Amino acid sequence: MAIPVINLGELDGGRREETMEVLHEACKKWGFFWVENHGVDNSLMEEVKKHVNLHYEEYMIKSFYNSDMVKELETHTGAMVDGDWESSFFIWHQPNSNLDGIPNLKQEFREAMKGYIQQVVKLAEKLAELMSENLGLDKDYLKKAFSEPSIGTKVAKYPQCPKPELVMGLRAHTDAGGIILLLQDDEVSGLEFFKDGEWVPVTPSKDGRIFVNLGDQLEVVSNGTYKSILHRVVADKNGSRLSIATFYNPGSDAIISPAQKLLYPSHYRFQDYLNYYVTTKFSDKVSRFQTINEMSM
Repeated sequence: MAIPVINLGELDGGRREETMEVLHEACKKWGFFWVENHGVDNSLMEEVKKHVNLHYEEYMIKSFYNSDMVKELETHTGAMVDGDWESSFFIWHQPNSNLDGIPNLKQEFREAMKGYIQQVVKLAEKLAELMSENLGLDKDYLKKAFSEPSIGTKVAKYPQCPKPELVMGLRAHTDAGGIILLLQDDEVSGLEFFKDGEWVPVTPSKDGRIFVNLGDQLEVVSNGTYKSILHRVVADKNGSRLSIATFYNPGSDAIISPAQKLLYPSHYRFQDYLNYYVTTKFSDKVSRFQTINEMSM
């Protein structure tokens, strides 16, 4: 399957209507897509990837391969090993940043990440405007619905794995929040999305594109018009995959409900949903929505 590609550079020309339609269809039928001409500086993207790879080699790889999970896999035969074959840490940007408090991050890494996030947040806000417009809502609807957004980045490496058939890089799940913008490896594959009964690989890209997928809150706010899609990461025997995923999510106290125009029942506090999501991340999202709906009555 050819994953949709949204050329944001065409929004200001004669192809705006066509581009908006491609975006709308991607959000409805796919829940994920590539964006190009997105306004995020390519050299800055490459610098962030370089720093993440260096940090992993210097501070993370040794502890990962000394972990209990790796030791278990070495002697394991048969059923899948529990857990996720990943080495990661999380950076908060808004409302409060923890970037300067994360140990062992070089100053060049911190500065590159700060610059990257400023540009990525602008991209997320632009996409939120376009999605709102496509849903027939005010352009700032999603931004207001998310209140003061919660923004963070999961920095991950999915290390080279000697027995990829016995472990998942990351188990299948949908994302809890809003708009996810992914800067991923340009050589090692592994990310897959479930569409029309099959797993669709998101192959590495070397052309400066950013991968976008929608979280659960977009499905709720859009009354199910837009979809959050099940995805996973498979382990790789031949290389370690890089993933830098920035989450543009509702603020913790944002009250999430379908837009009145779109008539979806119920409402709830995002933090309550997030607390429940932590223990049900790898379960079916439909049953998760039903439970939250019952809890909010």
